[in-house]
Amino acid sequence: MAESKTAEALRLEIRQLVAEYYRAQFGKEAEEKAGQEIRQVRYAGRVFDEREMENLVDSSLDFWLTEGRYAREFEAKFKDYLGVKFALPVNSGSSANLLALTALTSKLLGDRRLRKGDEVITVAAGFPTTVNPIIQNGMVPVFVDVELENYNVMVEQVKKAISSETRAIMLAHTLGNPFCLEQILKLAKEYDLWVIEDCCDALGSTYRGQKLGTFGHVSTFSFYPAHHITTGEGGMVCTNDPAIARAIRSFRDWGRDCYCEGGQNGRCGQRFTKQYGELPLGYDHKYVYSHVGYNLKMTDMQAAIGSAQMDKLPAFVQKRKENFVRWEQGFKAWEKYFILPKAEPDSDPSWFAYPVTVRSQAGFTRTELTEYLSRYGIETRNLFAGNMVKQPAYLQVEKRIVGNLENTDMVMESTFFLGTYPGLSQEQIAYVLDKIAAFLKEKGC
Repeated sequence: MAESKTAEALRLEIRQLVAEYYRAQFGKEAEEKAGQEIRQVRYAGRVFDEREMENLVDSSLDFWLTEGRYAREFEAKFKDYLGVKFALPVNSGSSANLLALTALTSKLLGDRRLRKGDEVITVAAGFPTTVNPIIQNGMVPVFVDVELENYNVMVEQVKKAISSETRAIMLAHTLGNPFCLEQILKLAKEYDLWVIEDCCDALGSTYRGQKLGTFGHVSTFSFYPAHHITTGEGGMVCTNDPAIARAIRSFRDWGRDCYCEGGQNGRCGQRFTKQYGELPLGYDHKYVYSHVGYNLKMTDMQAAIGSAQMDKLPAFVQKRKENFVRWEQGFKAWEKYFILPKAEPDSDPSWFAYPVTVRSQAGFTRTELTEYLSRYGIETRNLFAGNMVKQPAYLQVEKRIVGNLENTDMVMESTFFLGTYPGLSQEQIAYVLDKIAAFLKEKGC
């Protein structure tokens, strides 16, 4: 009778078979695509190899399912990369934004905590989930305009927007391009405002040599497949403040007061000895709730993918920068027709995309161009929601608008972006530039 294999031997064999499967399935796909006529150019996509698949299957063999050893590994790698004290994995970038703002309502922060009715300054040209947490927490979004070329907040409008009710600034670094941190942080200090950095499109970007996500009181990241690294669905909330970190963890973990990790018991040493609220003395601390929270944790299988992706992040960031330069070189001859993107001074963006705005006197519209590109399999995207205040969901929302949002309206009408993701080849970029040149020729430009 053949000797049975140990669990560890089987685990190793499974990993080896997964790697073999990756090479047979996805390696073959890459070979088939090479040399083929280009028929499709996506704006984004996941980039992975056998390591992600091995980790994913390995984590499933533990059958732990919720946060576990891979979550701790991913968290440690992320903290080390970013240089922050606390990094908490969550189930999406949208949840990360919700937790970042909601954590600032915690009683753990004393008199500085945010309350219903407080105003939070943000931009109208952005993604809904940067704004939604403000509304969900009963606060008032104050919308200001953006600069063209960098698509980030107009700092002078932020200063005009500040009122006696303003308590925070929540902004995204648009498409990986840092907003003007020096001036925003100066205003925040002068008026005692919280700063939330939405870095969901900006992992790896730096400002004056310092990574984004380390400037504000709290920062967020997304790991959706289009982003710099992916866990499928997933995100991260980061801070250097222990009180904010404790609030984030509580809101993320059902609102629990207990800070034990999954499978742990009694880290506080007083599990059955204290009184909370109007509960009886000695009520089990694991079932004490100090916040009205959610379950927004990341699974260990997602974290297993993220851990492998972190090892590739420096190469991913470099490739995005290189692809941005290729777009820049191609579009340089067409500045008469397009407003081209510019990085914030003293910054080094890890570009999520290459954004351009069709000039009003170009002789064609954005829609004409993007429809033309779509016919040739080329994906483009508008700059997210365009003008948020004109979206159906926000028409009746309580808000305050500063100025006429003139640039935001132009973004809504005329801006689109092309991809920079690491899976984009030089040949694909050349193909797109050729099609744009053909379109311009058709238009007599």
